[in-house]
Amino acid sequence: MKQIEKLMDYRESVRVVDATLRDGGLVNDFFFTDEFVKALYATNIKAGVDYMEFGYRASREMFDVNEFGKWKFSTDDDIYSIVGDNDTDLKIAIMADVGRCDYKEDIHNASESPVDLVRVATYLHQIPSAIQMIEDAKNKGYEVSCNIMAISTAQEIDIKAALEMICKSPVDVLYIVDSYGSIYPEALARLVTVYSEAADKYGKKLGIHAHNNQALAFANTIEAVGDGVDYLDATYFGMGRGAGNCQIEPLLGLLRNPKYSVYPTLKFNQDFMVPLKDSGVVWGYDLQYLVTGLLNQHPRTAIEFTKNKRTDYAKYYTDMLGMD
Repeated sequence: MKQIEKLMDYRESVRVVDATLRDGGLVNDFFFTDEFVKALYATNIKAGVDYMEFGYRASREMFDVNEFGKWKFSTDDDIYSIVGDNDTDLKIAIMADVGRCDYKEDIHNASESPVDLVRVATYLHQIPSAIQMIEDAKNKGYEVSCNIMAISTAQEIDIKAALEMICKSPVDVLYIVDSYGSIYPEALARLVTVYSEAADKYGKKLGIHAHNNQALAFANTIEAVGDGVDYLDATYFGMGRGAGNCQIEPLLGLLRNPKYSVYPTLKFNQDFMVPLKDSGVVWGYDLQYLVTGLLNQHPRTAIEFTKNKRTDYAKYYTDMLGMD
C-alpha cells in the first residue's frame, strides 16, 4: 500500500507527457486542425505540462500521406509552424516506431529540430533494432525514451533480459506500456519493481503509459507514481486508441505540484474535446474494450466492433473466448 505522504506531497522529478496528438491520432487518423493543435499547445503551456508529443515520425514510404493527417509524420517544419521557437518550458516529443520510420533520414540533428525527446516504441523481439534507433537519436542530441509495448504478454525472464540490453544503451527513460489495458495495479507494482532493478543499476528514469480497457489507466498511473515512476503519459479527455488513456485532468490534480493547473485543461476540453466527440470521433471505455482487457488481447477486434456500431457484447465475449 502506498504511503500517504507520497501522494499528498509532490516530487520535483515527475514529468507529465501529453500524448493526445499521438495516441489520440490513432482514433481519427491524425486529422486534427491547426486550430486544435495550436490550442492544445497553448493549453499545455498554461497547465504546466512538461512534454507535448506531436505524433509519430512515420515513414512516408510505408504510409500514404493522403490517408493520414500530418501528425502521422510530424515533420520538423509542421511542428515549427505550431510552436515557432518554442521559447517556453514545454518540451516537444515525437514517437518513432521500430520498423515503421526512416529514422536515419527523417530524424535530423536536434540542433536543427524543435524536438527535444524521441520516444522509441518497440516490441520485445525488436530490441536490437530499438537500440540502434536509441543510439542514433542520442548521437543526434536528443533525450530518448524506450517504450516496450504489449508488456503484459511477455515472460518476466524475457523482460529482464530486454531491460538489461536497453539499459546498456544511452536511453534516458524506460517506459512500462500496458498496451492492452490488462494490467491490474498490484501487477503493475510488481512490474515497477522489475523495471526499477534495471533502471537503478544503470541510472535510468522510468515512465508509464496506461490504456483504459478495464478503466484502470488512472489507477495504474497513481500506482506507478507512488512507486517512484517519474514520466507519466496522459491525454486530454483520455483520448487514445480504443478505450483511451490515463486522463490528464485528474492526473494534474493528483500531483499537487503548484506548477500544474487543471483549469486550462477543462477549458480546452469544453472548447475542443467535447465538440470533437460530438462530431462523431469515438474513443473511451466501453464493454468491448473491457473484454479485450480481461483476455489480455490486442483491441483491434473491439475497435472493429465499435466501428460497426455493434452492441451484442455477450456474443462478442463468447466469440473472443473461442479465439486462440
